[in-house]
Amino acid sequence: MTDDGTIAAPRVAFLGTGIMGAPMARHIAQAGYRISAWNRTDHKARPLAAFGVEVAPSAVQAVSGADIVIVMVTSGQAANQILFEDGRAATHIKAGAIVVMMSSIAVDVVRTQAARLRELGIGYVDAPVSGGEKGAIDKTLAIMAGGSPDDIAAVSPLLRVLGRVTHIGPVGTGQLAKLANQVIVAGTITLIAEAFTLAERGGADPARVRQALTGGFADSVILQQHGLRMIERRFTPGGDAINQVKDLDAAARIAEEHHLALPATERVAELFRAMVAAGDGGLDHSGIFLHIARLNGLPTHDIIHDIITDDATTGEPSRKA
Repeated sequence: MTDDGTIAAPRVAFLGTGIMGAPMARHIAQAGYRISAWNRTDHKARPLAAFGVEVAPSAVQAVSGADIVIVMVTSGQAANQILFEDGRAATHIKAGAIVVMMSSIAVDVVRTQAARLRELGIGYVDAPVSGGEKGAIDKTLAIMAGGSPDDIAAVSPLLRVLGRVTHIGPVGTGQLAKLANQVIVAGTITLIAEAFTLAERGGADPARVRQALTGGFADSVILQQHGLRMIERRFTPGGDAINQVKDLDAAARIAEEHHLALPATERVAELFRAMVAAGDGGLDHSGIFLHIARLNGLPTHDIIHDIITDDATTGEPSRKA
């Protein structure tokens, strides 16, 4: 509580300031929250200081004194390393704080994380997002939250700074909703790539086809945003193919656990794995258009994909040409 009797805004720690994390942390600071941020490659966090973000030299220092700790890293392994290994940041989070896992990671991993943190007196919400880099920049993310009603209520005002929050159910259901999202996204983006290939090779301008489909039953955010990426041959990652494969593999594990056959999703996953195996895992997932072209023996010399991306293992910048 402040000196004038009002309730102080929670102090926030933000771990992982990559493509999406950086604009999210910036929005939180601009909304008036006191926020500290850390990233394993320091140069990505430093520019946030201009927006009032306290850039911490370590995850441990970032979480010290925080009421809400947001984690936005590439994988469950990375999250576990930060929280429970290395400097063991979880042991430096105060009792009563809440960890909000906004990374897209496996359901069993978030449930295990929640149990381990609960032993330390720390709450947990799994809150993966959809909307990509544009959604993070525009504050229009779809946030799928799993956790107790009390924990969701405590973090929702902060999360609404970043987009629209839906409480799905207990811990783990946020990740299940994200997997459903990823199944739809991967399938739709692949079909759009095939549709544009069909139209273009048949003699139609895919830009005009996209224009004609907008507003009809085939319309979608994916057609509008990623369809444009395909037309413009612009595959700098907002969400890369490697992470698309990670999510489809996670969906496959849940399907196997419940003895479900998902034949369309299995075929889409095969196509994305082949795309990654061909060396294009660092491209935006709309780059499946390039893979469909390659499957059909079509020239790809006009598809520019000279990009800077993060190596999934080292986190260091690497150039793919």
